[in-house]
Amino acid sequence: MKRLAEKVILVTGSSKGIGAAIAQHVAHEGAKVVVNYAGSEADAQQVVNAINSDGGEAIAIKADVRNSAEVDALFENAIAHFGRIDVLINNAGIMITKPIRDTTDDDFERQFAINVKGVFNTLRKATTHLADNGTIINLSTTISRLMVPTYGTYTASKTAVEQLTRVLSKEIGRGINVNSVSPGPTNTALFVNGKPQEVIDRLAAMNPFNRIGEPEDIARVVAFLASDDAKWINAQNIGVNGGMA
Repeated sequence: MKRLAEKVILVTGSSKGIGAAIAQHVAHEGAKVVVNYAGSEADAQQVVNAINSDGGEAIAIKADVRNSAEVDALFENAIAHFGRIDVLINNAGIMITKPIRDTTDDDFERQFAINVKGVFNTLRKATTHLADNGTIINLSTTISRLMVPTYGTYTASKTAVEQLTRVLSKEIGRGINVNSVSPGPTNTALFVNGKPQEVIDRLAAMNPFNRIGEPEDIARVVAFLASDDAKWINAQNIGVNGGMA
């Protein structure tokens, strides 16, 4: 039997990039998947179609995680369709990179609204709507372990996510474990677009494998944490970065 068989997994921001890879990987492991998206319905439906074509079961639900009412509807619609949610994976996020002196009020507020408030909204809902003995996995970043210019507000937002993870792990109870995963530089449009090749090569050289990560590298670790094999892991932040930091 596949290790995620019969689990219902909600992945926020899973229409592309790491989120899409996670959605497809956990489906391949047997989970029923809710593909959440805020913008592109076409991209989300493409992920759903790929899962269903592979013999899995998935639906797409639109919701902006910044909006608590939309998060409420996301959970309620997912539960109405599948009967419950066993695993919440908070992947939705944005990355704005600017020196602190050039970061506008709008940059700061948008970064925190999606990366922190969005996670907060889903975590708050999960405290009452996630199934007993469930799992929560929040996506952070390895960059928060370093001091990289232009990443000030981004790393601040992700550090907040890590602390929400730790505190909720002690509060939620009901057999639910809560962890975060910190990918290193990963080959997604979010990370690669706008970066010269020499910058990507320099980042790749910061780990002994001399490459940046692929979305599937992250998805495999998240799938393990979503499984019952990882139930004794709680309140941890797992670096998935090839040894970068």
